[in-house]
Amino acid sequence: MDISADIPAAAAASGSARGRGAVLAGLGAYVPPRVLTNAELCGQRPIGDEWIRTRIGVASRRIADGEATVDLAVRAGRHALTAAGACAVDAVVLVTVSPDRLLPAGAPEVAARLGLGTVPAFDLTSGCSGFLYGLGVASSLVTAGTFDSVLLVASDVFSAFLDPQDWLMSAIFGDGAGAVVLRAGEAGTPGALGPFDLGSDGTQADLLEIPGGGARAKKRKPAAPDEGSSPYFRMDGPAVLKQAVVGMCDSVTRAVDRAGWLPGDLDLLIAHQANQRILDGLTAELGLAPGQVLSHIERYGNTAAASVPVLLAQAAAAGTLSPGLRVALTAYGAGLAWGSTTLVWPDVRAVAEGG
Repeated sequence: MDISADIPAAAAASGSARGRGAVLAGLGAYVPPRVLTNAELCGQRPIGDEWIRTRIGVASRRIADGEATVDLAVRAGRHALTAAGACAVDAVVLVTVSPDRLLPAGAPEVAARLGLGTVPAFDLTSGCSGFLYGLGVASSLVTAGTFDSVLLVASDVFSAFLDPQDWLMSAIFGDGAGAVVLRAGEAGTPGALGPFDLGSDGTQADLLEIPGGGARAKKRKPAAPDEGSSPYFRMDGPAVLKQAVVGMCDSVTRAVDRAGWLPGDLDLLIAHQANQRILDGLTAELGLAPGQVLSHIERYGNTAAASVPVLLAQAAAAGTLSPGLRVALTAYGAGLAWGSTTLVWPDVRAVAEGG
């Protein structure tokens, strides 16, 4: 179900009207130094590097060694603050699908370790689309005047939730963190986030899940010892792949339309780095040239909620994202949930560590 379908057209388009808006002020990224190659991962298995490259598009991924989700978040957040020239913000939002603990939230610890004091701080979870949801929430808080600046960090050490015996899941995912600073500015100017398209379909919640660890697993008595109690991530890959291309294409199309752009106006698309075949499908379905859909999945794998901001920061630091480009962001993942937004790229700094 597309929850944005119930938003009146005037409200959906309000982000493009002149007035207060949330403007991108700085970006940061951090990926751990430990590189896990396909050859090292697969060892003597008959299915190895070529199969993974062909089917998923991944050659290597980064794995956190002795670092947890908050550790990565702090490093990415510090880089974003440095890029924005900020020593303080009004609030911190941490997006993750791999929290260090069920309780408390990690965001207050991130704020404290960054020296931001007792600012409001909270976690947000929405699968691999979490960064887009986080942008929507942070943007709304700024646009509404609740805060003048927000640090939004997406950090995942997803390798901690992968079954060591499931080499396929280990082939897909990597660890990393990306962050942005949003400031109050004028809507419709470069760097101002455009209207959002956010949607969900909870009837398919079991397609991507970590079943153990929550209240459901604690309260229910499963018929089999391991039923519903596994602490590891599991996914119906073929079912998700089929829906992800269509879901992100539709979402991007709605976001572009709400921004008042024509389909041909889009210069670059930053999409969740789930699978290279999904990225290729997006390129074809949206009628874009191969270079218009950025990808770093070959080197970093799927970094869950962090994939979009890590790629954003790396592309900005490398100069691939230059002022004036019309850019769309999109992601799709567990929930099922999806989201997209647009912006005209501003003259903004980015600091990316570990590339």
